[in-house]
Amino acid sequence: MASITLECRIGMKRYLGLLACLLLDTSLAADDNLRIKQLQRCDNLLGEGAQRWCLRAAGLGEEPVTVWLGDRALTADAVKRHDDSLELRLDQGARPSAALWLESGGQRSNPVWLTQRRSQVVAAGPGEVAKNMDGLTTYVDLVSLLIEEKYDGLKEARRIADTFGAKVVGAIAPLNVYQLRLPVRDLDHRDAMILRMSSEISVDAVITEESAPEKGEEGGAPPEQAISQADEWAANRFLDALYYFQRRIPASSIPLVPVRIGVIEREVDFDAPAFAAYRGPCGPGQTCLYARDGDRAQSHGSHVAGIFAAKGEGVKSGFLSGLGSSSPGFDVIVERNSDAGITANIAASVNLVEDGARVLNWSWGIHRVGARDIQGEEVDSLVRSGLAMSGYEELLEEFFLWLRKEHPDVIVVNSAGNGASWSGTDEYRLPSSFITEQLLVVGGHQRSEPSVPVEDPAHVIKRESSNIDMRVDISAAACIQAASDTKPHCGTSYATPLVAATVATMLAINPALTPEQVRMLLRRSAMTLGAEQDFEAMDAEDLTAPILPSERKGRLHHPDLGRSARLDMQRALDLAVQSRERVR
Repeated sequence: MASITLECRIGMKRYLGLLACLLLDTSLAADDNLRIKQLQRCDNLLGEGAQRWCLRAAGLGEEPVTVWLGDRALTADAVKRHDDSLELRLDQGARPSAALWLESGGQRSNPVWLTQRRSQVVAAGPGEVAKNMDGLTTYVDLVSLLIEEKYDGLKEARRIADTFGAKVVGAIAPLNVYQLRLPVRDLDHRDAMILRMSSEISVDAVITEESAPEKGEEGGAPPEQAISQADEWAANRFLDALYYFQRRIPASSIPLVPVRIGVIEREVDFDAPAFAAYRGPCGPGQTCLYARDGDRAQSHGSHVAGIFAAKGEGVKSGFLSGLGSSSPGFDVIVERNSDAGITANIAASVNLVEDGARVLNWSWGIHRVGARDIQGEEVDSLVRSGLAMSGYEELLEEFFLWLRKEHPDVIVVNSAGNGASWSGTDEYRLPSSFITEQLLVVGGHQRSEPSVPVEDPAHVIKRESSNIDMRVDISAAACIQAASDTKPHCGTSYATPLVAATVATMLAINPALTPEQVRMLLRRSAMTLGAEQDFEAMDAEDLTAPILPSERKGRLHHPDLGRSARLDMQRALDLAVQSRERVR
């Protein structure tokens, strides 16, 4: 087959030869259906020895299959096949965390990221959930204990489990969080046991999980009219930033460094043209995408990952994949750990940080039941009960304390949310309400009707559904037009990766930038939107914290002062370059 392909490429000049080449290319494309659908630990998640991983694939034929982990193929005795499933055995310490992909019958699968870190949690099955009093789906027999840091978490979790007849089944060990399966059958017994466990002196919090399917947009219907993707992203100077990078970086002597990005999403559709090139291994200096394969090109994960890494031209390209030959290389790892809701999001985030991710993209968030929007109406977008929110708040606080202590250079970029509510109050929204230098919060805007220059504050307007207030650091274009869909998709979920991709590129230019400095450069470089706020209390028209004199070189009469901040991707990269040159 390889010799026929080579002969076609180097020159069959006659019509018959050309036809043969075309038919061959078509047949190869038709057979290109090898995909990794699932990959998860299938042994004792707390075990310290060899690990067993279960993988489910589509497109496996009768041919032998080779499993690649990084640049090495697993030995035959480390792989057991059962129809379309593989069981992998990895010896302790034999392999670091790395990309895993399959090769069979001349095909290569999508690569996924296999982490050998310790944070793994279990998702509830269909028969292990119930509706609570708020009408929300909640786990019946799975809870997580946040153990006080002065205790040996695993030892204490096992002691408590033995006391209550439970079993430790999962952990986020760096945070001293341990997941227990309780001996209960209904929510009354669960809540009674949670109350008793909460009284244990070593227990800081009990985390209950309320898991629901993610929506394509987090709230707020997209506009009915078609949009121009070029026009939407021009409001953040998307193409200007690509043009600047492709020409400014080669002309400089700045040594760039590769950056790893963790994207907390479920999957990506590798059948979509934008992701067709991401199969098999990925070399240095490239934008690499690692994700489980999904079945919908219009999925939330496909849209978010596409803003980072879609292959195309102009605005059909993801930002990182469009940087060109001067790119230092970016790893975009799409990972959710399991379907165990917010607990799994944090477990995946911990693993990704320990695997070297410098930027985390959190295009998710939750509102407390009863939260009100700016019109006084109840928010119905991604709500959770007060019981769940209190546990999540403790979990997220522990995560950011761990980041500050162990990984102070990591930046989390989080969507402000689409409940037309407030983003900075924990009674309304998590995780955007946390005040920490390592959390950037992103609001959403869309193109306005007036034909005015891109620098004009009236060039865009706030998305009606976007959450607001002083906690929102910056805004970005919230609407995208997927190539395979006629309707636009809007939400702060899609504004967030524009900012995260910009941040990752800034860190590639100057890896010494701290999270505080990154925020400062984003705000200093920002364009504006909306009317002047005059630094009064926030109202429905004020999207982000107002631009301050210190963010405009101390000029007290600068026209930007008091307005909301809008991402300027080109200027942000320019300031990152300047920060590097000043050090030199």
